[in-house]
Amino acid sequence: MREPGRLEAIWIKRAKRGQMDPVNHATLVGDRGLVGNADQGGRRQVTLIEREVFDALRVSLSPTLDPSARRANLMLSGIRLKDTRDRTLRIGATRVRIHGETRPCHIMDEACPGLRDALGPDWRGGAFGVILDDGDIAVGDVVRWVE
Repeated sequence: MREPGRLEAIWIKRAKRGQMDPVNHATLVGDRGLVGNADQGGRRQVTLIEREVFDALRVSLSPTLDPSARRANLMLSGIRLKDTRDRTLRIGATRVRIHGETRPCHIMDEACPGLRDALGPDWRGGAFGVILDDGDIAVGDVVRWVE
C-alpha cells in the first residue's frame, strides 16, 4: 500500500477574484463546497494543487512565489493529481470526487508573469472536484486515494 499524502494548506476565497485567506481548518459540505468560499455547488466545489509541483515552479519562476497565487483551495503533498478524473480522494474523514484538471487562467500571470504557461501542461494547475461528505478538515490531515 502506498504511503498516504498530507493536507499542507487550506485557502478560502470570500469573493470571486478575491483574496485567498489561509486557514488551519475548514468545513466541507457535501455537494456544496467549503463553508465561506465564494464557489459553491456545481462541478468545481473545491480545487487542489500539489506541493511538489508548486515547489518546482518556484525554482523556475520565483523563490518568493506564494502558493496562494495559484488560487486553489487545498494544497496536498505526496499525492499525484495528474490523470485522476473520476477518482475519489479521502481527506481526513471527508471524500472529494475529482472531476477534472484545473486549467490556469490569466489571473495567474497577474500574480507572477509566466505562471499561467508554467501551470498549463500535465495537470500542473491541479484538479477540481465535488465534495461527497460533510465534515471538517485540518492542515496535517492524512490524504489518500479511495480504491
